[in-house]
Amino acid sequence: MTGHDGDPHALVRYALVAAVVTVAIAWAVYLVREALMLIYVSAIVAVGLGPIVGTLERLRVRRLPRLALPRWGAILVVYALLVGALSGIGAMVAPPLVSQAKELGRRAPQLLQQGQQTLVEAGLLTRQISLREAFERTPIAGTDMVATVTGAVRGLVGGVFGAVTILILVFYMLADAEAMVRTFVRLFPRERRPRVEEACLRVSAKVSAWLVAQLMLALVIGATAALGLFLLGVPYFYVLAAIAAVGGLVPVVGPILAAVPAVLVALSASPTLAIATAVFFFLQQQFENHVLVPRIMSRQVGISPAVVIVALLLGGSLWGLLGAVLAVPTAAVVQVLFEELVLDPTES
Repeated sequence: MTGHDGDPHALVRYALVAAVVTVAIAWAVYLVREALMLIYVSAIVAVGLGPIVGTLERLRVRRLPRLALPRWGAILVVYALLVGALSGIGAMVAPPLVSQAKELGRRAPQLLQQGQQTLVEAGLLTRQISLREAFERTPIAGTDMVATVTGAVRGLVGGVFGAVTILILVFYMLADAEAMVRTFVRLFPRERRPRVEEACLRVSAKVSAWLVAQLMLALVIGATAALGLFLLGVPYFYVLAAIAAVGGLVPVVGPILAAVPAVLVALSASPTLAIATAVFFFLQQQFENHVLVPRIMSRQVGISPAVVIVALLLGGSLWGLLGAVLAVPTAAVVQVLFEELVLDPTES
């Protein structure tokens, strides 16, 4: 170390400059955090769909071996399959739910009166109240309705814009995946490039396995919901099971949101059936959160059940619903980075 390097004033200046640059970078990252999250979500989806697109791209027709899908064509096929599946679910779910919602709205005063009578007889309510009084006592009644509606519309528009942005980003990331990986690998010394390329492949395999695990969870949740609602005698059990399957794609809160339509439909039949349906979904959610998600994610993605649960807790605390969805693939990526950067290369 030279005398200049050992100068305490120089060290202090260097530390101050480094601190200012670090704070500036952190502040800039904070300002663009929403855009960075969109990019990160797009990258996760692109990495997960990469193997599927690659498989479609390599397919050949027996009698026409030269006929093969270009990469952009394979991406469009995947998009078409996703849009078709979502459209089919929507077409199946929407009509009966609208009909049930109208019926429930028509019977709401009667159901409210029956429920209040039960509560009065049990001593939990002193007198019956009207539907208007019940609404006025809810938390939303004391808020600015214009601000509430404006916020809801703004959130909806932002969600649609974000979804469209993710679809476009994913398309271009998938289309340029090979070039992007080659460019990334070249950032490392030549002797490290094979190992970096191998790590990229491992990340892609883990994230793709996470997508497969999500579909498996949705199928299990949908099948068990269909069986349970059928045995309970809930109307439109097949439609409600499809909603439960979609809700199963969202950790923690997805099953809760998916249970609401089923409970409302059951309530239109009888309060007892609604309570039984709520209990069923509560038990199903506990089974999913503590058994299905940790075990399926552990088997498919290759991370321990404890890490899955911790990742879900941390992701939900940091970024809410989106953080919970991205928790497991993020944990898989962190695991690969930890093995590459911390563990001895000869042990992995």
